[in-house]
Amino acid sequence: MMKSQNKDTSAPFQAEKVLLLSFCHFVHDIYSAFLAPLLPFLIEKFALSLTQAGLLSTVMQLPALLNAHIGKLADRMSVRYFIILAPSLTAIPMSLLGLAPSYGVLLLLVFCAGISVSLFHVPAPVMVYKVSGVKAGRGMSFYMTGGELARALGPLAIIGAVSLLGFDGYYPVMLVGILVSVIMFYKFKDIPISVPDKKGNSIRETWQELQAILMPLGGILVVRGCMHACLSAFLPLFIMQKTQNVWLAGIALSCFEGAGVVGILTVGSLSDRFGRKNLLIWCLVVAPISLLGFIYTEGGVQLCILLITGFFLLSTTPVMLAMIQEASKNGSSSANGVFMMMSFLARSAVVVLVGFVGDLLGLERTFLLCAISGLLGIPLIFTLPASGKQVR
Repeated sequence: MMKSQNKDTSAPFQAEKVLLLSFCHFVHDIYSAFLAPLLPFLIEKFALSLTQAGLLSTVMQLPALLNAHIGKLADRMSVRYFIILAPSLTAIPMSLLGLAPSYGVLLLLVFCAGISVSLFHVPAPVMVYKVSGVKAGRGMSFYMTGGELARALGPLAIIGAVSLLGFDGYYPVMLVGILVSVIMFYKFKDIPISVPDKKGNSIRETWQELQAILMPLGGILVVRGCMHACLSAFLPLFIMQKTQNVWLAGIALSCFEGAGVVGILTVGSLSDRFGRKNLLIWCLVVAPISLLGFIYTEGGVQLCILLITGFFLLSTTPVMLAMIQEASKNGSSSANGVFMMMSFLARSAVVVLVGFVGDLLGLERTFLLCAISGLLGIPLIFTLPASGKQVR
């Protein structure tokens, strides 16, 4: 059984610090959630293909190629200001998308936002792990709940802002992110968040240490990424093509993300008790089957199945984050950085591929292929090493 060796597994769960980091995650990710619900407006304004629309999401994730190096940097210095500045650095470019004069400027804006996303998401889970004590799964659940709640409310927030201020005039919403950065400066100034291990492992050493767990997780990330890409990037467009209702499109995405919030809060904590692998199996069996059901149903039944899909599909992230930290002997940002770099490579390639297939076959057939591909992740779970202490 693989465990982190630098963390006291009898340490208490520090709820205040976990909730503070989760709140920062919530505010930050509201802005990064703007892209998907704005895609129909961007497609109309710039006459984009689905491939070009998918490329926006890929470019936003492009800085994640440096996640392993960011993690190494985070292990050598205090990462306080990474977290404090992240809400502002993400809010500003994502609030300017409606003013972009060209597709090239759009790419630049989402790339800048992506840099901020990486600077925040690499070290933050490590800090959560260190203040979660023996209940790492619960801590990761709270942290990821902040992000998923933001992605649930983000579409409603931006659609509401566009409805009130217009697509070209919603940019004042950036002021909220700037204000939160100011507040977080004062809230974080007395919290020690520097990493005591100043040397740490090299990226190669980190990979060698975690290879047994990173390889199967990498495969799971790819097949899970197919399902996640079609829903997170193209669900609003899928709904609009069928109903021509922009509000319904935004609400469907919020329902999907909202179900993920409940799943993340539930499954991460359950993995502390019943084991990480057991929960991953359940999630990766139910998610693709429910996605198939979503494609071939309508009305209220379809919405209910979408909720089930969101619950099981999105709830795998805190489990995998906890597994990575437990497998790393240093509980380091480097380990999380390598994992997030792999996650980027899986997601970015898949989003463009899903957009390309959508252009060729249509979104309904693309959703079907993504659901089928999700079933391929099930055998990979059984190759994962045992990890995680079961807490009774």
